[in-house]
Amino acid sequence: MVLSIARFFQLMLGALVIGTMFAVWAGYDPRGFSYTTYVEQHQNSVRGLNVLVPALAAITIVLTFFIAYLQRAWQGQMTVLFVAAACMIIAGLATRLGCQPINAIIDNWTPASAPTNWEVLRAEWWHYHLVRMVSGTIGYALVVFAVVRPQQGAG
Repeated sequence: MVLSIARFFQLMLGALVIGTMFAVWAGYDPRGFSYTTYVEQHQNSVRGLNVLVPALAAITIVLTFFIAYLQRAWQGQMTVLFVAAACMIIAGLATRLGCQPINAIIDNWTPASAPTNWEVLRAEWWHYHLVRMVSGTIGYALVVFAVVRPQQGAG
């Protein structure tokens, strides 16, 4: 019962995190935005997501380690979950060390005056977002695989 509850929350929270990353990738590619549009859109998104999504991701990672512990007798399953957690940690590091420092800089910009390096920072942020989205998606795919694969010893 504990395993089922943990898996449920792992899947739900992970889906919210990866879904958010995917939505940003698919719907908010900033490379063609003007400076004003970029600043307004970015600051608004960061206000809503900069704390919430990393918190949900951290809970998902903790749940992944907990589930790996619960399934420690099944070495293959535990390994898949450790690799999944590692991928999610890479996504978290891309967020914490890449995106969030850039977010802090952009948070101080005003739509009225563009800094000279704004396009460079925009490109760097997009790069870190792609790193976190790809690594997070791989990690979440491994979590889903771990949930749907047949139990050890089952036919």
